[in-house]
Amino acid sequence: MKKIVSVVSALMIVLGVGMIGPAVAQDDDGPMSDLRFVVVRDYNGKPVRNAAVVLHPVNRKGKQSRGGLELKTDGEGRANIDGIPYGPLRVQVLAQGFQTFGEDYKIDRAETEITVKLKRPGGQYSIYENHGDAKKADDKKPVEQKPQ
Repeated sequence: MKKIVSVVSALMIVLGVGMIGPAVAQDDDGPMSDLRFVVVRDYNGKPVRNAAVVLHPVNRKGKQSRGGLELKTDGEGRANIDGIPYGPLRVQVLAQGFQTFGEDYKIDRAETEITVKLKRPGGQYSIYENHGDAKKADDKKPVEQKPQ
């Protein structure tokens, strides 16, 4: 019985080591980049803490591929990741109290720093509010004349 257990254990170790080989080989498919993100407020340049930086690979047709990775910014608005393959990358940044940011980047250098300036949310348009356009429309109305 001890021989069977030791043979099974040895076989599992060999299979486990055999599985590591292909995983390492996938890492050497091409050049990799170290990405550095800085997320700041658009209106004053101060860092945005706990912003979610979401990375999505983009295929050759410009479509977002499945999968992705999320990073969080630190107190200085920074997030880092190493070993991102060269090619197109879609970056989204989400933070409470700010507009969502999204843009595609071409990663083609060993080190890439991306600065994202988040904007405050825009106001919503309401038909019930007085807008500058309404005043212009009133100016164009003909003046009522009283009968004499």
